[in-house]
Order: sequence, then structure tokens, then C-alpha cells
Amino acid sequence: MNPLIQKLSRRDFIRKNSLAGVGVALASTGIAKPFNIATGAASKPAILGGASAWAEDRWPIWPMWDKDNDEKLLLEVMRSGVWSRADMVTRFEKAWADMLGAKRSLAVVNGTQSLVIAINQLDIKAGDEVLVPPYTFIASVSAILSNGAMPVFVDIDPETFQIDPAKIEAKITPRTKAILPVHILGLPCDMDRIMAIAKKHNLFVIEDSCQAHLAEYDHKKVGTIGNVGCFSFQNSKNLPIGEGGALVSNDDKLMDKCFSYQNFGNPYGTAVGSVSTGAIMQGTKLRFTEYQAAIGIAQMKRLDAQTTTRNENATYLKSLIKDIPGISPYKLYDKVTRGAYHLFPFRYNKEGFKGLSRQDFLKALTAEGVPCSSGYAVLNTQPFLKDTFDSKNYRKMYSKDMLDINAFNERNKCPLNEKLCNEEAVWFTQNMLLGTKEDMKMIASAIEKIHAGAEKIKTLGKK
Repeated sequence: MNPLIQKLSRRDFIRKNSLAGVGVALASTGIAKPFNIATGAASKPAILGGASAWAEDRWPIWPMWDKDNDEKLLLEVMRSGVWSRADMVTRFEKAWADMLGAKRSLAVVNGTQSLVIAINQLDIKAGDEVLVPPYTFIASVSAILSNGAMPVFVDIDPETFQIDPAKIEAKITPRTKAILPVHILGLPCDMDRIMAIAKKHNLFVIEDSCQAHLAEYDHKKVGTIGNVGCFSFQNSKNLPIGEGGALVSNDDKLMDKCFSYQNFGNPYGTAVGSVSTGAIMQGTKLRFTEYQAAIGIAQMKRLDAQTTTRNENATYLKSLIKDIPGISPYKLYDKVTRGAYHLFPFRYNKEGFKGLSRQDFLKALTAEGVPCSSGYAVLNTQPFLKDTFDSKNYRKMYSKDMLDINAFNERNKCPLNEKLCNEEAVWFTQNMLLGTKEDMKMIASAIEKIHAGAEKIKTLGKK
């Protein structure tokens, strides 16, 4: 089986997709060179011996690096010998906060740890519950578990791929301390309803914006709406640094505590004390480096323009495929004013393709030169949860009944998420949306070819 149609992790899928374009895309712009061939809905699918609609090695590379404009700052940092956190990290933090319209930003080693820090410094720990969607990367849940808290899964709205606000209140208990909405795929959650529920029940809102750089809800950048927002700068992200993350908030006291925590618990700002007398809280070392900051500043210069391009191409591609039977593109909530489109998702219904399975659809689409993935596996039943519940710490912190994995799974059933993961979801990566309108036409043409040839492709899969 082609590796692109296996149940790849998000990072593996993006890595395979990005590497396919190395040495082909234009270095300065990242836009693929035109590749014009005759295609159409009635063309013979590539998997049946026809010509491919496109070619995998013609998609824009990711990440992008402009050596003429990006390297000066990085080289200055490297040659200075000051590589640990100093002025460049502070400069990056200010630029990121300004770009989001937030008062403060704190850069840390990765997006996972930004979530860990936020949860920890909101004093969410053993015995507490955090509401979280099951359609997300594992970090959203592992950050809760790392603090000794308990994840409670809220099913998704399959049309938007996001946590369903209508299902949140039923999951609130006296133990609930926070809602952790995840703007998954770079598409904003319904923040008005989430914030109203949080206010009603006196809950914190921790926005997992790790895939949602510059996405907006009601003209406000996601990550700045709740108590704290968390971002990732891992290599596949729309702002890539290799690894890295950041917290943003308008709460000075919270941000001072977060700074102290990621710097061994040493005093900072309103978290007063004297460094000479030692740490004022239990902390750890999660500091950002100067060369990471220099790379991030270089990448930040083009993020807004790239986000605009992704929005334009996503809207155009959606218009091209929305009427193909069996294809249901993502839906945005009414107040979403901008998407990040870290991924372009749609739902696949095999009945619209003569019963062609999603696996065979993905295989046929890959043969057309269009990288694709089925996305996430079901998260809320994975073995890491039982492993955590079986740990000595959790057995000391929670009752036997609460750690009964079968009972937990029953309480946390998310049938719509299971259907999305197991049967429906299809992804394209964000770098594909940095191409041209012609590229978007080629994607649509490939899907149309498969739709027209679905019966024969299905027969092929049975041989």
C-alpha cells in the first residue's frame, strides 16, 4: 500500500508531502511551476492507467527558506555566541504578541509544553477535569495528563471538525476546571458559545491554537479570546521553526507565573522574590533559544501573506469540490473571519462514489499526484490512557472507579468522532494551498476523475 494512505500521524503525513517538493518549487516564493496537462471529469483515472492529474514533486516545499533575506539575523546570532535565551527571544515574543494583538507572549520549547505550562499555572491538577475534543493531536490530552488532571471528551460537530458547544454542558461536573477548545486544522471553534458556557460555570478557557496561526473569530485572533492561548512552531506548522511553542495572554500575573515555571521557578515580575534566594515555586526548564527566535522572526515576515493565500485557495478549492457527490468540505462558523488552514479537510461518503472505500479513494487520489491522508485515528480509546490510569501516581490520586478504563471509555464515547476518523475525514496539507489557482483546479479534477471512474476503481480493488 502507498504509505500516504496509511494511518499516518499528522507529522509523518506532512513530512512526506513536504519532502516530495524539494528542489522543484521556486526557492524564493515556494510556488510550484505550472504543469499543464489535459484533464477532466471524464478522463481515465491514473490508478486505471490514465495520466496523473498532477505530480507529487510539484507541490510547494515546506518549510520555506529564503537564504538572501532569512539568514542575516540567524548568522548574527550564531556568530555572537549568545545562544541561550536573551534579547532575540524577547524580540520574537514581542513580535508574536503584536501580530496576534495580545498583551504578552512567552516562547517555550514546543507547543505541547505551552499547554502543560498553561494548565499547570492555572492550578489544574490532580482531581480536576478538563473538557477536550477527541479530534485532535495527542498533545492536547497528554498535557492534561502530565498535570495529573483528567480529560473528559466532548464529541465533535462533524461539519466543522470542532468541539460541539451543544454537548459541553452535559459533561460539566463539580470537578470541571477548564474547557480546552482546539482550533484543529486551523479552523476556529465557536468561541462565543464556549466563552458563554465558561462564564456561566466559572471555568477557565485554554485555547489550543497550535494549528491556528492568525486564524480569527469575530476579527479576534484565536488564542487571545480565552484565558490563555497556546501555539506550536513545529516544522509542519504555518510558522515553522523546527520545534518551539508560545503562550499568549493579557493576564500579566498569569504570564509572570508561566515565565517563572519555565525558568526553574525563579521569580519574575509579579511572581516576586530574589534569584539569589532561590526558586519561589516548583518549576522546570523549558526555555526558548536565540537561534530559534531568529528563525521564527524570519518566518513571521511572510506569515500574513501566506495566510491570505491559503484562505483564497481554500475558498476556491471548496467551491470546486462542494457539489461533487460524496464530498462535504469543512464548514466555518458564522463568526469566523479568517482561517489558518493548517490542513484542508473534507468528509468523504463512499455512497457518493459507488461504494468505493475511503482507503481506495485515497489510493486513487495519491495516484493522481495529490498527496492526501485520512487524518487522525480515534484518540479517546488509545492505550496511553490506560497506561496513565495504571500508573502509581494516578492510582494514588483517583478512586478505582474513576480509573476503570472500560467505564471511562463508556462515559467518553464520541460516536461522531469515531465515524469521522474511521470512515470520513480526508486532509490536504497547508503547503498545497500555497500553490496557484491552477493547482486547485488540478485537485478538483483529480477528484472528479475518481468519481467518474469509481465503479471500475472499486472493481480493481477487489482483484
